[in-house]
Amino acid sequence: MKLASAVFNGLLVLLVSLGVIDVFFMYENNRCSMTYMFEYPEYQKIKLSKRVSTLYPAYELHLYGEGTYMEKNRNLSLSGIPILFLPGNAGSYKQARSIGSISLRKTENIDYKYHFDVFSINFNEELVALYGGSLQKQTEFVHISIKAILRLYKNQELPPQSVTILGHSMGGLIARALFTLKNFKPQLINLIITQATPHVMPVLPIDYYLTDFYALVNDYWNLNAHELQNITVLSVAGGFRDYQVRSGLTILPSLNMRNGALSVVSTSIPRTWASTDHLSIVWCKELILATSRALFDLIDEDTQQITQDSKKRVTVLKHHFVRHPAKLYEPSFETTISVLEPSRWFFITSKNWDLTITKAHSETYFAFPLSDKRIKYNQFHCRSTFLFTHSWIFGCNSKDSSKCLQLEDLSWRSELLPTAKAVTLKLEDFLNASHFVLYVPETNNTKFSVECEFLSEELRTKEMLVTHALSFGLSSSNVKINSSGLFHVLNLQGFSKIYQAFNILIKRNCSQPIEMKTNIYRLHVPWSHEDIIRVPSDELPQQLSAKLHVPQPQNYTKVVTLTLYTSKDCLYEVTLSTSFVQMLGQIIRCHWPSLHVYIVSNLLLAFGAQLYSISSTGSSLQFDASLDVAAKPYKVDPVVNICRFLLSYDWFRNTWDSLLLPYLDSSELYSMNLLFPLGSLFLFMFGTGIAYWTGIVFKLSIGMLSSAWNTLKRSNEIPKETFVFTHKQLFKAMILLFVAWRTCGSFAILILFFCYLFKVVKLQSFLLRQSSKILVTSHMSSSASTITHKEENSNTSNTSDEPKLSSKKEVSDHLLHVCDLNAVSESIKMHISVMNLLLWLSLLTIPCFIYWLKNLRNNLQLDPDPLRFLAIILIFIVEVLMNSTLASVKESKLLKITARLQLPFSILVVAFGPLHLYRVSYFITFSLFLHSLSSFI
Repeated sequence: MKLASAVFNGLLVLLVSLGVIDVFFMYENNRCSMTYMFEYPEYQKIKLSKRVSTLYPAYELHLYGEGTYMEKNRNLSLSGIPILFLPGNAGSYKQARSIGSISLRKTENIDYKYHFDVFSINFNEELVALYGGSLQKQTEFVHISIKAILRLYKNQELPPQSVTILGHSMGGLIARALFTLKNFKPQLINLIITQATPHVMPVLPIDYYLTDFYALVNDYWNLNAHELQNITVLSVAGGFRDYQVRSGLTILPSLNMRNGALSVVSTSIPRTWASTDHLSIVWCKELILATSRALFDLIDEDTQQITQDSKKRVTVLKHHFVRHPAKLYEPSFETTISVLEPSRWFFITSKNWDLTITKAHSETYFAFPLSDKRIKYNQFHCRSTFLFTHSWIFGCNSKDSSKCLQLEDLSWRSELLPTAKAVTLKLEDFLNASHFVLYVPETNNTKFSVECEFLSEELRTKEMLVTHALSFGLSSSNVKINSSGLFHVLNLQGFSKIYQAFNILIKRNCSQPIEMKTNIYRLHVPWSHEDIIRVPSDELPQQLSAKLHVPQPQNYTKVVTLTLYTSKDCLYEVTLSTSFVQMLGQIIRCHWPSLHVYIVSNLLLAFGAQLYSISSTGSSLQFDASLDVAAKPYKVDPVVNICRFLLSYDWFRNTWDSLLLPYLDSSELYSMNLLFPLGSLFLFMFGTGIAYWTGIVFKLSIGMLSSAWNTLKRSNEIPKETFVFTHKQLFKAMILLFVAWRTCGSFAILILFFCYLFKVVKLQSFLLRQSSKILVTSHMSSSASTITHKEENSNTSNTSDEPKLSSKKEVSDHLLHVCDLNAVSESIKMHISVMNLLLWLSLLTIPCFIYWLKNLRNNLQLDPDPLRFLAIILIFIVEVLMNSTLASVKESKLLKITARLQLPFSILVVAFGPLHLYRVSYFITFSLFLHSLSSFI
C-alpha cells in the first residue's frame, strides 16, 4: 500500500469520525426532568372484533389509567376526551403513560371538571423506520381503532366526534397517512401533535415501500391543502440531541403556508427550553406539561371536547409552544379594564428606571408618560424577574392623565424567558396612548426586580459578519458592547446555510455584584422556531453553538439575530468564530445516509479500473491500487452538476421526462438548500477514505480468517473454479432460492455473502499454505546444494545420494505450482473487489433482515418483501462469480464494455441514490451481472 495514499485516506476517515463524534457526543446534557407515576399504571386491552384480530394479529388497542380512574372505568363506560397515542419505530404502547399520568394529575387539580381518556396502540414494536412494508397495515389498524374508540362513547350525552392524535416518531406519519385512506372521514381527527416525526422524508430510504409511502402522504397533503384546512397539526422536534431524526426533517412540508400547521423545536418552547433525544421527547416533563396545558386550554366548555374552532386551536398552541405571554391563556388578548384609584399611580419621567422590592403590601401602578419620549426613542422595554401570573402592563388611551382610567391590557405582548418575563413595545404602534402603566401586585416575602427603559432600536442594533466556513476557526468577528441599557441585538450577517457552524463566546464584566443582574442570551432564527436560550450562572464566559436546523428560504430577507438581555453598567464582548468540527457534524448530520452512495460510487470506479487492467495487461490490480487510480471526483460530479443545470431548462426537462427518467436526487437536495456547491465533493472524498480503509480492513480480515482456516483444516487441493454449475452448486442455489422465496430476501443475500466469503477464505488459505511451502523448498534447495558441495570434498559414501536426489525432486515438484499460485492470487484480487461491492450491498439489506428476524415469531415469510426478486437474481449472479477464474474473464469479449460501463454506473448511483438508497443495490447488481456474463461470453 502506498504510504501517501494511506495517510490521505486516513485523514479523510478522521474527518468523518470527528463529524460523527460531534453528532453523537458533542451536545448539551439532558436538562429534562423525568415524569413519574404516583399510582400503579395499568393498560386495559380493548377487545376488537374477531375479524380485526385475524387480519391484524400482532396489533392491539389499550386504554391507559391509574388508581381510582382505572377502577372506575374498567367496564369502559367512558365520558372523557379521547386521545390516541401512536408509538414510532420500535416504540412501545406503554410510552403513553407520561401524557396519561400528567393529564390525570391536572384533572385532579381542577376537581375533575374535565378529563382525558388516553388510548395507545401496540404495534408490536415494529421497526417501521427500517422497513416500509407494514406502514399501510398500521394505518388501516389505526383507522379501525379510532372508530372503535368513538363507539365507546355512544351512550354519552355529548359524545365526541373526533379523536386527538399524539404520535411519536413514525407514529406521527401514520396519523397524517390516515387521510389517504379511501373510506376515512377527515372529521374523525381535528388535532394531531407529533413528536420527533420525520415528515419531510425518511431518515434511511432503504426500500421503495418506505419512499412510496412518504410520497403518497406528502403529495396528498400538498394537493388537498384546502380540504384539510380545518386539521391542526403541531410538529415538535427534539433539537441537536436527537441524532436519530434531525429537526430539519420534522418541518411539515408545504404546510407552513397554511394557518393550521406549526413546527417548533423543543429548545424554543417556553418553559421547556431544552433539547431532547429521540426517546426522552416522550417523557420530558417540561415538554409533556406544555402539551398537557395546551390540551386543557383547547377544551370547549359547551361540548366538553376539543374545540372545533381551528383558529382557537392554533392560537392556543402558539401560546404554549411559540410565545408564552407569561399569563394564563385567555380567549381574547385585547381587554379593557378600569382602575378606580388613580392616586396609587407613580409617574416615572426618566429614561431608565429600576425597582427592587422585597415585600409589596399593596398593589402599585407605575405610569410612564410617552409624550416627551417619542422624539428620541422608538421602543419601550421592560423586564421583571418576578413571574407575575396577572396582567402586568397596560396602555392608557386618554390624553388627560388625571382621567386615564380605561387601560388596554398589553400583557399579551410580553414574553416568558427562563428567569424573567420581558416586553418590548414599539411606540409607533401606540400613537393614541399617553402612558404605559406597570402593575405591581401585592406580594408576601417575595423579592423581585423590575427594570424598564426607553430606547432607540437603531442604537441598540449592531451588525456582525460571520466568518467564512473554510476559515477553520483561525479568524473571528468581535463586537464590544458597553451596555447602558437592558436590550441589545446583533444581526449575524451571512448566517443562512445548513452547513455553517460557529462558536459564539460572550464575556461580561459588570461593576455591580453579579447576583443582582439578569442576563439572558437568545439566538433567534426568524424563519423557523428553533431558538436557543442560555442563562449564564457565573462570571465565566458563556459559549453558544450556533447551527441551523433549517436553511434560510429563498427570497427571505430577515437574518439570524443574537439578542442580549443585558444589565446596565456592564461591558459585553461577543466573539464569533467558525467551528470546523461542528461544521463536519452538520454535514454528517444532514448527509450521513448519502455516504453509502459515495462509497459505492468509489467502489464501482475502482472495479472498472481493475477490469480494464485485466483486459489490457492480463493481470489484476490490488483493490487499494485500483481505488487510487480510478477514484477521482472529477469523473462523477461534473456530469451530475451539468444535468442538474440543464434540468432548469424546459426543453431538457421535457426530454428527460420523455425518457421516463426519475427526478434527479441532487436537484431535490439543492431545492431544499441541503446541498452546497462543494458538498458533493466533500462527500465523494469522505466516501473515498471510507472505501479505502474498509477495503484494507476487509482484506486483512480475510487474511486472518484464512490463517485460522489453515489451523483447522489442511488440504493441498486447489479449490475448483468453473462457471459451469455442478450438481452440488445447483442444489445450493435451489436452497437459497427457497430461502429467498419462503422467508426473507435479505436473509438469502446475507447467506450468499458468507458463502462467497468462505470461498475466498479457502482460496486465500490455499495460497498462504502453498506460498509457505515454496519458501521452505527454496530453503531446502539452497541447503541441499551446500550439503552436496561439502560431501564431495569429504569423499563420503554413496548412501547420502538418496536423500539429496529426493530433495531435488521435491523442489522441482513445488516449482511447478508457481504458475497455478499466480493464477489463484490474481483471481483473489478480483474476488476481493467483487466482495467489497457485495459487502456494501449486504449492509443495505440488514435493516430488512432485522425487521424480519424480530417478527419471526409472528410470520416466517416477510410479506411484502422488497428484496425477494433482487435476491433471486443475485443468487445466480454470485454463484457464477464465485466459480469464475481470471483466465476465463480476461478472454471475454464483454470485458472492456463491462469495464467502461462502471463509470456510468458510478454516476447514476450519485445521481439517483442519495434520496433513494435502495436503488444502489440495483446498480451494484447490474454491474455484477455484466461481470458474470464476462465469465463465459
